[in-house]
Amino acid sequence: MFAARAFSRNLTRQTFRQTQRRSNQTVPRLGSAAEMEAEAIAQLRARVRRQKEIMDATTHSEAEEVAEMWKWIKVSFIVAFPVCVLSVVKDLTLIDHPHRKEGPQPDYMAIQVKEFPWECENCALFDLECWKKCRAEQAAEGA
Repeated sequence: MFAARAFSRNLTRQTFRQTQRRSNQTVPRLGSAAEMEAEAIAQLRARVRRQKEIMDATTHSEAEEVAEMWKWIKVSFIVAFPVCVLSVVKDLTLIDHPHRKEGPQPDYMAIQVKEFPWECENCALFDLECWKKCRAEQAAEGA
């Protein structure tokens, strides 16, 4: 069993070494300038021939491909637009949208590492009630 596995590995390695690997680059093997030029031209011709085979295998015209594209655009709108509208309607009508409760916050939500950089250091920027209280306190202290 091990001999068969080793034989198959050696066979695949040998066939892999013998086959020429193709890439996007056309790099000829070392040789004389004429040989390298001939090999580069042969590689380019083979690539052009392969592209022609691929183009001949596709029997769609440009008009057919444009029609197919528009078909899928229409299908996308027919499917996606109603799904988006229905999800917005569901979110607006069925799902409750709770806001933060008024009043004092629990201790774990009111953590403040440093004071705010405005006249009322303990008030959040848009907390108008806190601003009113702070200004009233400042006016009482100043009077």
